[in-house]
Amino acid sequence: MPTKPRPADFKLTGLIGTLRCCHLFSGVPAEDLAAIASFTTALTVPKDDYLFHEGEAARGFYLVQSGAFNVHRVSAAGKEQVIHVFRAGESFAETALASTTGYPAHARAVEPSTVLLIPKIPVLELIGRRPDLALRMLGSMSAHLRVLVGMLDDLTLKDVESRLLNWLNKHGSTAPNGVIKLPSTKRVLAAELGTSSETLSRTLARLRAQKLISVAAKTITVHNAEALVTQLRRNLGES
Repeated sequence: MPTKPRPADFKLTGLIGTLRCCHLFSGVPAEDLAAIASFTTALTVPKDDYLFHEGEAARGFYLVQSGAFNVHRVSAAGKEQVIHVFRAGESFAETALASTTGYPAHARAVEPSTVLLIPKIPVLELIGRRPDLALRMLGSMSAHLRVLVGMLDDLTLKDVESRLLNWLNKHGSTAPNGVIKLPSTKRVLAAELGTSSETLSRTLARLRAQKLISVAAKTITVHNAEALVTQLRRNLGES
């Protein structure tokens, strides 16, 4: 007679499913996924609560199951600079596994979220047995580095309008019908662009008045991509 699945079995199955959806664990055999899931902990993080702070001893790295996390640093002047907003299926803080100085940035939930903590010691032991997993983690960290380099390139654009035009051009080129879904809130987007919410709102209003875009609560729609590119080039003195 079949045995009734226990709640713990459902929990383990759910963890394995989440791990399998992350590119970091793509191709990892089922038995290894089960091993990782066995020492993985799911954490519920309310909106605006911190998952960790810069310099805090690393417990492990994280995989977003639902919600979103704003990973950022704070300057000596107290200004917050967003590194990236991580969403479901994305992993972050892998570099902390090889560091003795703790987490290199802060991580805060920008909406009610659930994240998987994959603890440091068991992971390092597993990597010792599975070098291919180490290569995947290096690939993930390289992807994060590309995000940082792209962010630094964007911040070299001196004025906020140029940074916003550049952001709209990048995201609008791949958005269906030019409808860009905001990463979280306009406040997070403002931080990502290195400006204040008020300045971002004024800049969006100017572009909206020119009928280049329209703005809703969770989306920005690009109406004239060519005009956006032309204006960006004009701002940069290229035309």
